[in-house]
Amino acid sequence: MKKFLLSSIIIIIGITFIGRLSYLQIFSFSPDQVLEDPAIKAIYDYPERGYIYDRNGKLLVGNDPAYDVMVIPREVKSLDTLEFCSLLDIDIERFRKRLRRARVYSPRLPSVLVHQLSKQDYARLQEKMRRYPGFYIQKRSLRYYDTNASANVLGYISEVNERDLRKNPYYVQGELTGRTGVEKVYEDTLRGRKGIQYIQKDRFNRDIGRYKDGVLDVEPEQGKEIHITIDKELQEYGERLMHGKWGGIVAIEPSSGEILTMISGPTYKPSLLVGRKRSANYSKLHYDSISKPTFDRSISFEKSPGSPFKAINALIALQEGAITPSTSFTCYHGFYIGRNKKGCHCGGGTRRLNDGIHESCNAYFVGVYKKLFEQFESNARAMDVWEQHVRSFGLGSYLGSDLHTGRPGSVPSTQLYDKWYGKGDARWSAVTTYSNAIGQGEVNVTPIQLANMTAAIANRGFYYTPHILKKVEGKDISDPNFTKPKYTTIDKRHFEPVVQGMADVYRKGTAKYIQIPDIEIAGKTGTVENFTVIDSVRTQLTDNSVFVAFAPVDNPKIAIAVYIQNGYYGARYAGHIASLLIEKYLKGEITRKDLEKTMLSTTLESEYAKPYSGKPFKINEYNWRSNHAIKPKKDTIPSR
Repeated sequence: MKKFLLSSIIIIIGITFIGRLSYLQIFSFSPDQVLEDPAIKAIYDYPERGYIYDRNGKLLVGNDPAYDVMVIPREVKSLDTLEFCSLLDIDIERFRKRLRRARVYSPRLPSVLVHQLSKQDYARLQEKMRRYPGFYIQKRSLRYYDTNASANVLGYISEVNERDLRKNPYYVQGELTGRTGVEKVYEDTLRGRKGIQYIQKDRFNRDIGRYKDGVLDVEPEQGKEIHITIDKELQEYGERLMHGKWGGIVAIEPSSGEILTMISGPTYKPSLLVGRKRSANYSKLHYDSISKPTFDRSISFEKSPGSPFKAINALIALQEGAITPSTSFTCYHGFYIGRNKKGCHCGGGTRRLNDGIHESCNAYFVGVYKKLFEQFESNARAMDVWEQHVRSFGLGSYLGSDLHTGRPGSVPSTQLYDKWYGKGDARWSAVTTYSNAIGQGEVNVTPIQLANMTAAIANRGFYYTPHILKKVEGKDISDPNFTKPKYTTIDKRHFEPVVQGMADVYRKGTAKYIQIPDIEIAGKTGTVENFTVIDSVRTQLTDNSVFVAFAPVDNPKIAIAVYIQNGYYGARYAGHIASLLIEKYLKGEITRKDLEKTMLSTTLESEYAKPYSGKPFKINEYNWRSNHAIKPKKDTIPSR
């Protein structure tokens, strides 16, 4: 009986062990467990990243072959460090630092020692690597750019850091990931899936074949190609026009919300952030605190909108019944806030809606703003309604686009003014906040928001969320966020008089000298006061030049916003650049060669140097009808 019991216990224990081992190997086994086995080596097979094309199928980003020197720390033997570093073209201290970092990461797993060897370096090193156990060369691919433009749109890739490794277990040290732009937003699509082979080693640490005959191996999956909405030729042309100028340009197709061009100036060649010099080049670009070439002004530059915002105030007043197109206000070459006269450049006289828009009359729109507030029982209620209308055009928000970053801008509220001035109608009013009437108040916008606002006007009351992705290889990407229209709070019938006023900006108003032959355009100029602090003194710089437009008027194909820092009045730089881009997109060629030559060759570098001269300065104000400086008027506010 005792013998039978002992035998039974032994059998039960044996079955339990066999069952547990079977379960661990068959049911609960994971590839991660293999990596813990010192007798098994993992070799990764990295696929090429997906290609990026523009909206017309033109190549923007491809791949070039490159090679990384990899290290498995536990397999490293004693070596001639000086000779090895000479071969790799790195100094000894850097070699030791990277080897220490690799050991900390994992003594058993491969880490990158030297990034991105060229084909020539690879050919020189390939045969010699056998002399250095623990090191080998891993084939990769580097980004190749078929354009010198679009750096802010495309973004760049770089090595994963500790934060990336903690956040996403897919990556291992030394791998690359999209860091900004399209490369970051669509990283999962572009990177594909890396392959992996598990190699069995014998007790002498020699490779003896694939582990379990390759059952656990994973085949690499090629990254998918994507098409973005950017027009390559328009983007390149726009960046040439922005040479020597700071600011942002965004153009949108109103009927879809697709971004046609997204330009930030100054910028840089995307190829600078590829290869072994990427780190050094990035440091130079990132730490340029004056021109800030890595700062994307097209989506992150927040400033007052200036006179283009007058169109929004007109629409709000029409919607709320505060005015009709025939409502008039008198301009006395300015308007009064208490006893203080504020200037206007429209020429004075009786102004109705159309005149107010195409002549950009400050006095008219301040009158409209006051009239709007009079429609409500309190200033707080008027501000609440005004804010709701403004936000319906996408202002004061990130817009919900698929861009990797950006800024929301700002729209003032009742809460803001209550905090500043105190609650109650006696504390603040339309007079207190009158700068909102002409786009110089607490409203701040980015160029993409201005372009989106213009697209909503072009569509007579709705817009599609601006987006950058057009299609992905073999995948349906229809996204309701990008295909469903967003409606403003303004009825469609109120847009036509405003659109006609904007069309008259070109026919007879502030942009009449920059008309495009055979193209009907609706637009609005803007001149925004520009201040900075120099030696603790608030100092006025040259005004910012702003322009928004869409064309053709009756069947809009493009809506554009151009914002040029220190660019003088709206029609001088922003207006001319916008007109050239519209003509380029709609016609495919430029007929006004003299204007093109002027915009391509003129820079504003002397303007940007002024704040760093160490001396406070004042500027002359320019009359938009000529290029001759005139003496600044007292207490004037730019309005064009």
